[in-house]
Parts: sequence; structure tokens; C-alpha cells
Amino acid sequence: MALPSAAPSSPAPATPAPAGAPQLEDERWRQHWQQQWYAVGCVKDLDPRRPFAFTLLDHDLVIWWDAAAGQWRAFADVCPHRLVPLSEGRLNASGELECPYHGWSFDGEGRCTAIPQAPEAVAATACASGRSRCRAYATATAQGLLFVFAGDAAGAGQVPLPLVPLLEEPGWLVQDTFRDLPMDALTLLENVLDVSHVPFTHHRTVGRRDNAAPVEAEITGSGPGGFTAAWAEGPRRGKLGSQFTTFMAPGLMWHDLDAKGFARFLTVVYATPTHRGSCRLIARFPFQFRSRLPRLLLGLTPRWLQHIGNHTVLEDDQVFLHWQERVLAERGGSDSLSRACFLPTRADVYVKALHDWIVGHGGEPFPGQPLPPRQGRVALMDRWEAHTRHCRSCAAAHARIRRWRPLLQALLVLVPLLLLVAVWIGGLAPSTALVGSGLAAAVLLAALERQLGLWQRGLERGSGAPPRNALRA
Repeated sequence: MALPSAAPSSPAPATPAPAGAPQLEDERWRQHWQQQWYAVGCVKDLDPRRPFAFTLLDHDLVIWWDAAAGQWRAFADVCPHRLVPLSEGRLNASGELECPYHGWSFDGEGRCTAIPQAPEAVAATACASGRSRCRAYATATAQGLLFVFAGDAAGAGQVPLPLVPLLEEPGWLVQDTFRDLPMDALTLLENVLDVSHVPFTHHRTVGRRDNAAPVEAEITGSGPGGFTAAWAEGPRRGKLGSQFTTFMAPGLMWHDLDAKGFARFLTVVYATPTHRGSCRLIARFPFQFRSRLPRLLLGLTPRWLQHIGNHTVLEDDQVFLHWQERVLAERGGSDSLSRACFLPTRADVYVKALHDWIVGHGGEPFPGQPLPPRQGRVALMDRWEAHTRHCRSCAAAHARIRRWRPLLQALLVLVPLLLLVAVWIGGLAPSTALVGSGLAAAVLLAALERQLGLWQRGLERGSGAPPRNALRA
């Protein structure tokens, strides 16, 4: 685990509270939302060769790898010179962050180290000024994730990282994914905490309708830090064992299920608020398999191919969650949950507990801000902007597929032509073996090109047709 890092001497003005919020609500917001660590990405998905932009609680950040210090850095994404986004810049030959506009450079502490337009003496004076420094946010890496502290860096050391204690145990195989979602972080958490939707929403992906049954769950503890819950029977009508749930406020939850004879596995979700009506999901699926074969098979599956499968599951409910949160907001939000929604069963105790925490402790991440206009299905099915271009493994796979497809398409044309040349010009007899070999090669090339096309589309966009609604479902 890496210790939190930041530029101790860099200016760190207090982040302004949401406009229009009463003073008491401002303080609650700072405590439960601003003064917190947030997961922004899986380390293995990040590209250390270039800076990238990320938005956290409406604040634009640039995140980059500081090779000299051997750690990730996060600055406010604005050059102090002429206010352009540093995330559009590059890492220069010295490994420092270089502004794309005039080439000002900044070290890992946020200090300006170069002003190409200034004489040496002027540059030295300007670089020594606090006005030439970037605001640095505290960062930390742990359990394979990169975290950024949303509040003042000076207070980061007093706030523990939101980690899953179970993952400190040895023997876990962890499959990760992430996606920028068109819904609030709290809407995402409400969805993933709700175990009773899985057999229906995710029918034919990770659930089956005939596994639906009463969910006699209970809250086993609650407070300002979140809540815990237990479902004694567990999923699939008790066939897998009891399931235990933890919500660690404000943005982490996990389900813990020990399927005896097969594996112990967790469903871990980090919901990081970016803007009102959008968040970054980081989903983790840690397994402790009882036998070696499942572990081997999962380990052999390329990461980008796993991510395509994850998208399908996420899109099972993305469209209607985007709609649902707007209806709830129109009906009064968390304060009016019991009036807005009819919740007669114990299956909804998770949802009630989350909204109880919102009302009684945390409030919302963007108080007073309205939701943006509802998006259409095409925008909601986008995978390129929501994931692929930000994911090191998926972006690399997409580039490779785009290189190979034209070659395969060219070979599809060349193989029959070469066969004709061999027969009519080369004097070869058009034997059954020759024709059969050419036909087999063409079929193989066509199948491979088609599969590459499906994978390319899978990295770019979803179909918008959830498997549960297929006519054979």
C-alpha cells in the first residue's frame, strides 16, 4: 500500500460549498462528501505515458505519473499561466507535466520549473512565486486502485482509505472493470445494493427468473459511516449460502458470498461522483476458488474481453435507472422515498437503509443541483467514451483490431484470386482438394473478420437490447 501523497506546501484553498445550500448542509456536505477519498481508476488500466483528465465532485483534475517520485499525481486541471487544461499537455523529457499552450512545466509537487518565454532570472523569480504553482490533491494507491482525496490535501492523512478489509487476505483473484455512468453515484449504489432485481433485470446474463424468491434480509448495523446487512438464505433460493453486505459511506459497497464447494466471491462497487447525474463505477469481482480450473480459465481470459462481458451486464439496467432517478427527484428524492415508492417487502431494506443514511447523515453529493436532461438510447449505449478510450487494455485491443480487419478483408479478396491464378495461369488442375482448401481458408478468414468486427463493436457501443427481452428468453 502506498502512503497518501500531495504537495504539502502547495496552495490548497477550501473547495467552495454548493451554491445556495444552507450553512448546516454545507458542513454536512464537507464532512461526508468533500473530506473523503475516492477511487478514480484501477492502476493496471492507467497509462503512465500521458496525463489524463478526471472530474471529481465537479472539480476538473489532471492525473499523471510522476516517474521521478514513482507515484501518481493529481492537480487541478488548469495552468496558472493562462488557465488552459493541463490534461491536454504531455509529460516532457524530464518526466514533468508540460502545459500544451506555452510549455510551462511542473514537477510532482506542483512547482513551476520552466517558463520558456522568460529570461533565466525572470523565470526563476516567477517560478518561486506561489501564483505559478498548481493545486495538488492528495493521492494514494492500495488494493490495485488509485485514490484521490477531494478535500484539502492537509487533511487527507486523518481520513482512512475506503478499502475492503477482506482483500488484505491472500489468495484472491480479482477481475476489475470500470465505466462512466449517466446516473448519480447514489442511484448506482441503490441499484447494486438491491439484490432482488438480479433474477429479472439480469436474466440470461448473471441471473435467472426462476431463481427469484422472497428476500428476507435485515440490517445488522447502521450509523454515519454506513450500514451492514445479512441475507440468511442468500441468492438462488439458498443454493449458494448466506450473503453479507456492507455499505461504507459515501461511495463503497460489497456483497460477500461463500458458495461452499465452489468459491468465495465478492461483488465490490466504488461509486465515485463526477457531476450531477453522472459517476464513475469501479466494479471488482474477487474470487477465492476451491479448485484450480476456474481460476486458470478466468486468468486466461483477456482483460478487454472480460470488459466487453461486463458492459453487457451493466447495460441490462442502465436505460431505466437513468429514467428512474429523474422520477424520484421529481417526487421529492430521498426525503420522500416512502411516499414516492411502494416498498412493502423486506427485499427493499437495503434501499431504505441507503436513503436513511442520505437523509440522516450524508445528504447528496450535489445538493440543490438539478439533473441534466435525459439522454437517448444511443448515447446511453456508448462504450467508447464511457470506458474504452480510458482503459489501457481495451484501447490497445481496439487499435489492434482496427489494424487487423483491413488485412483480413484484403485476404478475403486475394484468396479466390490467387486460387484462380493457380488454376488458369499456373496450370494447376482444379482438384477437389485445392478448391476445398481455398474455400476453407476463405471461410476461416470470413469468420475471423466477423468476430473481430463483433469485438470492435463491443468495445465501441452496446446493442441496447438486453438479453432478458430476447424472444427466446
